[in-house]
Amino acid sequence: MRHLHLDLVGGLSGDMFIGAVLDVCPELGEGFDAVIDEAGFPRLVSLHSESHNDGTLTGTRFSVAAAGEGSHHHRHYSEIRAKLEDSNLAPVTREHALGIFHAIAEVEASIHGKTVESVAFHEVGAWDSIADIVLAAHLITKLDASWSVGPLPLGRGFVDTAHGRLPVPAPATAMLLAGFEVVDDGLEGERITPTGAAILKHLAPVRRLPSGYTLQGTGFGFGTKVFPGIANVARINVFESTVLDQPWDLDQVAQLRFEIDDQTPEQLAQALDGLRQAEGVIDVMQRPVIGKKQRQAASVSVLAVAALVDAVTQRCFELTSTLGIRRELVDRAILRREEVVVHVNERPYRVKVAHRPGGVTAKIEMDDLVASGLNQAEQAEVRHAAERLAREQVGS
Repeated sequence: MRHLHLDLVGGLSGDMFIGAVLDVCPELGEGFDAVIDEAGFPRLVSLHSESHNDGTLTGTRFSVAAAGEGSHHHRHYSEIRAKLEDSNLAPVTREHALGIFHAIAEVEASIHGKTVESVAFHEVGAWDSIADIVLAAHLITKLDASWSVGPLPLGRGFVDTAHGRLPVPAPATAMLLAGFEVVDDGLEGERITPTGAAILKHLAPVRRLPSGYTLQGTGFGFGTKVFPGIANVARINVFESTVLDQPWDLDQVAQLRFEIDDQTPEQLAQALDGLRQAEGVIDVMQRPVIGKKQRQAASVSVLAVAALVDAVTQRCFELTSTLGIRRELVDRAILRREEVVVHVNERPYRVKVAHRPGGVTAKIEMDDLVASGLNQAEQAEVRHAAERLAREQVGS
């Protein structure tokens, strides 16, 4: 298990992200030109990576130079998506690249009141920005790691864009970074570009390093701007798990807990159903407790995506009568699992397969089983057959 932690000292752009990764894992830069060819735009960009020292730190500065057609900055999301879907990129790399572009398209559509399909990219539509995203997706695939990030520098002042002069962070960047912890260090200038923000959004990093890891290496990716008093770098720390061959993955989730004694069971059930549907909520549980003045109450526990803990907290306050919520980040071990589809009596059934120490277990999706309209005895037969087929399919 590998875990990567980002410290955005100066900020983050696509080239700073790539530079930081190459500084700590230089071997991953081999074959970059082939990746660009596989993406479908050979000879439109030139790539350059060099060691750089700013007088304090030594790291890597990566740059992409567009040639000819690269000066054209206006491309539609649908055009870029079609080009990537038809590309020869490795499937996982293609999905990462599409995910990063889709994140940008969603916020641009929201800002400009358009559909996602009709969004036109400006700065991120240039060939150099497209190359940054494709190469970042390639590195994310190669690293195959979990991620965390420290507080993000907010920046101040204004930035010139294709839409005119806009305050920092630019609207698209601000929307992409919703839910992240930020810090204002008082420095003027754009600190995180839309490309850097989209990479962070796609990575969905947790806020701190999970337990059980040791530091293996550090890399610095330099930006081109100069800030007074600090190095304009993105630092990446590489950690390896101290537990060898563990059959589970580690991540972090937010746990929110509170008690309710002044909502009726009907009202609370409706509120918790609403919480379960909120973005970022993983699970909602309740149990009966005896509260103050010997009142019967419900103790509620909510598991949420760490990056969206503030939005989930707000939703808890909106839907329930609680006056306070206890919050903490907790480490979580997750068995590796997958969903497969098997056919029993020519009907498809989804089955969740978990890779446990010593073997795999399978559990049919109850919604599919109920929708089949079978009686209890027939459901038991189908469940047994579907779960057996799923185990065999994964085992093969």
